[in-house]
Amino acid sequence: MVPLLELVLLLRVSQWIGVLPTIGLVVATGVVGAALARRQGLRAWLGVQEELAAARVPARSLLDGLSVLVGGAFLLTPGILTDIAGFSLLVPVSRRWIQAALRRRMERSIREGALNLHVVTSAPGPGQGRVEVGAHPPGSEDSR
Repeated sequence: MVPLLELVLLLRVSQWIGVLPTIGLVVATGVVGAALARRQGLRAWLGVQEELAAARVPARSLLDGLSVLVGGAFLLTPGILTDIAGFSLLVPVSRRWIQAALRRRMERSIREGALNLHVVTSAPGPGQGRVEVGAHPPGSEDSR
């Protein structure tokens, strides 16, 4: 559905501003987005290093890095909606808002039983084991 919507939007924009300016817009957002993703990705990487050097878990920096990676991928995909989503994930202010909204949604899903997190430990000691994430509809046998 999204690719079809993107195609319709690009065709409408090309009718409004012309084919060559539309192609230029797609290329420009890719170039600007790649530069911004590189800068924000480096900033996230430095944040991870600072947190690790201070013996803290770099959760926020890792989430920033993941957001920048996804945002960069969106910007490499031609389209207006993906460009908006990509730039939103690269700009720190909107990225924080999106991360907070996703965190609230995930917490609600966990409370409602639609998302279960299971920590499976295979060996004793810190750092051992894995986390399994599963989505189960409320009321299913696995959601208990």
